[in-house]
Amino acid sequence: MELQIIKIGLNEIKPFRELFLHGNNFQFVHNKCHEYGWADTWLFLIDGNKAGYGSVWGVEKREDRDAIFEFYLTPPFRKHASLVFSQFADATGAPFIECQTNDALLSSMLYEFAQNINAESILFEDHFHTNLAIPGVIFGRESPDNDTGADVSGYFLNQNGEVLATGGFMLNYNKPYADIYMEVKEGFRRSGLGALIVQELKREIYLSGRLPAARCNIANTASKATLLKAGFKVCGHIVKGTIVHSVSSL
Repeated sequence: MELQIIKIGLNEIKPFRELFLHGNNFQFVHNKCHEYGWADTWLFLIDGNKAGYGSVWGVEKREDRDAIFEFYLTPPFRKHASLVFSQFADATGAPFIECQTNDALLSSMLYEFAQNINAESILFEDHFHTNLAIPGVIFGRESPDNDTGADVSGYFLNQNGEVLATGGFMLNYNKPYADIYMEVKEGFRRSGLGALIVQELKREIYLSGRLPAARCNIANTASKATLLKAGFKVCGHIVKGTIVHSVSSL
């Protein structure tokens, strides 16, 4: 088998990225890395055939290229995944793998090639509809004039003229997903306001023709509880590990 790994422009692997996103069918947190120029991409040729691609980015600094975060092979070539990944890691010199555990292919490479594996974030997908309400609390939105296109902001919970919580959602993820963020004002936390505004943001996202998603830090138990109460469920984690060996050197 002849394997070539060639650094290439994003447009030249666009059909493979579409297959990657369609096949996985989840919010891909690092999708914006491509759109903002934070990643480099490599094409895999096996016996002269386009077999897939891989991408690297910087986990701490955007200008670095030290982590493999995307790895895709079309099904006919997946029997060669270990060898391709090994040589891809050698070609890029990336010391880390960063992936979502709901990405089965790259996760399998993580467990095969990495050590010191740690979960950094929890990923959520919508699971059920809720009907939460707090007497006297109103959901609303400020003027959308300041929208950037990626950030749909300005939503709030108000009671007796006082804003108790704010939030919005980001659109710079792969379609059709939108990523929720929110904050409850200090002094009003642990009163159900977080789950209420998340519930209402989910509704706004569906009305906009998108699917709600969310994530939080692995140690943020309060946010996790809030998202679960608002109808989300855990669908994966973002994990990172250090690459320690390659098939070609075994």
